[in-house]
Amino acid sequence: MTPPSALGPVVLDIAGPQLTAEDRRRLCHPLVGMVILFTRNFTGPAQLARLCREIHALRDPQLLIAVDHEGGRVQRFRAGFTHIPPMAALGRRWDGAVLEACRVALAAGFVLGAELRAQGVDLSFTPVLDLDWGRSSVIGDRALHADPRVVTMLASQIGHGLALAGMSNCGKHFPGHGWAAADSHVAVPVDERKLDDIVREDAAPYAWLGVGLDAVMPAHVVYPAVDPQPAGFSTRWIQDILRTRLGFTGAVFSDDLCMAGARVAGNVVASAHAALAAGCDFVLVCNDSSAADAVLEQLQWRRTPAFDERLARLVPRNGAVTPSAVLQSARYRAALQDLRAIGSGPDGPPAHRPDPSLPPAAAR
Repeated sequence: MTPPSALGPVVLDIAGPQLTAEDRRRLCHPLVGMVILFTRNFTGPAQLARLCREIHALRDPQLLIAVDHEGGRVQRFRAGFTHIPPMAALGRRWDGAVLEACRVALAAGFVLGAELRAQGVDLSFTPVLDLDWGRSSVIGDRALHADPRVVTMLASQIGHGLALAGMSNCGKHFPGHGWAAADSHVAVPVDERKLDDIVREDAAPYAWLGVGLDAVMPAHVVYPAVDPQPAGFSTRWIQDILRTRLGFTGAVFSDDLCMAGARVAGNVVASAHAALAAGCDFVLVCNDSSAADAVLEQLQWRRTPAFDERLARLVPRNGAVTPSAVLQSARYRAALQDLRAIGSGPDGPPAHRPDPSLPPAAAR
């Protein structure tokens, strides 16, 4: 795949398992740079491969194809794909066997990335870096652990596995969705804590992962002690804290602008402008075709060298190994064997938070 220097910042979904005429019209718009797939777009691996080939053939350079495929309850493709356990299972394994948990996390990232790449998917929005505070049902067992140090180590291994499969990573939901109880799909979650507390705990993995983090998706959460706008619309969160204070250099994706948590910025076009002005490189517009059309018709956007550099980091890297060949490799078979060690369902108590009488994790 050639560097996608002519692609735009808008990420759209499509209607079903095949492209419609309306899908084709939207995806050929110059503002579109990426497609995100959902469960409704999948009936099996062969169909998915055909769909990805068709999407890639629409444009030159090719549109990138993304999916939320984390494992556990957020795994869009199931039939014909390995079931990746919920990320909390890796955290529980860490509590009993640190090095084994690292090995399984690496295997999970590799299997996840290899299977997606084999069918033509370019990027998965994973790993989740939210902490398991035991407060957010929408995060729940999607979180690796309660301790930011453990989240960082396991996420690093997942990212390594994705890289071995030629896929970039995307940490979410910056600076953290684990404390806010509301679901940003249907409400506007609020996290009342102070900035120093959030940066010391929830945002710590984003700093510790350093240049190993390719992309970030901010949370549709309001942190009123920092900014009245949700993080994805906040220059302070994206520019001042994420990029300047934490040193992040990769791409920033808005979460879906059609979610309830994005409505504080106005209509979808105003939300897209606000997200881009705050420092997002890409804006997701999903599950609303009229919203997608409005954004494509009205969005004002200017390409920058920084955008092209960040987008280029998301292009899959295969080296001398083709994606389909990876699934026939000894490395892939070994990774499947490692995944079997952890199983696919709940196995033991949830990952515990450190003793509250001890100093904060970042200070230990």
